[in-house]
Amino acid sequence: MQPKARKAYVPGLAALLVVVAGCSGGSGADGAVTDTKPGGPTTATAAQPGKYRTLTEPCGSVPRSMLKDLLPGAASLPEDQQAKTYDGTASVTYDTDRRVGCSWKATSPDASNQLVIDLERVVSYDPAVSDADRAQAVYTTKETAAGLSSSNASGTPSGTPTASGAGTGIGAGMGTGTDTALGTTPGSGAPSGSGTPSGTPSGTPSGTPSGGTTPDGLAPRVLDGPGDDAFLDDVLARAGAAAQRRTVSVVFRTSNVIVTVRYTEQSAHLAVVPDSKELQDKARGLAETLNEQLNE
Repeated sequence: MQPKARKAYVPGLAALLVVVAGCSGGSGADGAVTDTKPGGPTTATAAQPGKYRTLTEPCGSVPRSMLKDLLPGAASLPEDQQAKTYDGTASVTYDTDRRVGCSWKATSPDASNQLVIDLERVVSYDPAVSDADRAQAVYTTKETAAGLSSSNASGTPSGTPTASGAGTGIGAGMGTGTDTALGTTPGSGAPSGSGTPSGTPSGTPSGTPSGGTTPDGLAPRVLDGPGDDAFLDDVLARAGAAAQRRTVSVVFRTSNVIVTVRYTEQSAHLAVVPDSKELQDKARGLAETLNEQLNE
């Protein structure tokens, strides 16, 4: 009986099979997924996470010296009430790592002043879109709602701003519950019951001078700073039967955080219009301070 013939082992063939198997797919050395579909291998890389993973405590973010300037009426209060006014009221939020806010209010014989700040940390749930890119899209929505456009280099509003546009997406959902005292819809930043264009009570857009109340160069506009993107909105309206109320909002984006500063002054005198430049300078100064804090 003939013994069975042994199969021959071909080293070259085995090596070839190993090489082919190694090229058939799998994960790269850096954890990226390799696509082996026809047309050549491609590598899909997850988008970068945002620069900011948490948010600071908002009520302690505004220096006391700035609060004294922004809320002149607080200086006449008893010491214990001053301290309470400067402490502010934290916004009610569901996740303080995603959104925080604070509000302050003080009244003097000449005017009532209210300050609201809102910080939102944007997170993208799309692995192909970074947190910063998602935040830019959210910011652009707010800018567009205010009737502005980053492509407008002159800073002139690209559309006619409306009173509701100033509050759309600016501090929305902050839940401070303090806006009503100044005649605004809570959280919206827009005058309640006002369906007319922002500006003078007669319906003149906020960016259009009316009787010299909005000087040239102070119309709602896109700003060069602070942050990566920024814009300013300025709305003048009547509160009730006669009082004039001006609200200046500065909104800016730094990486994946969007910050809103909303500063309102309501005059106690019928013929006095809150000064646009003064309010804008104060709001922009605070925005710059908050941006510096984010980048410390």
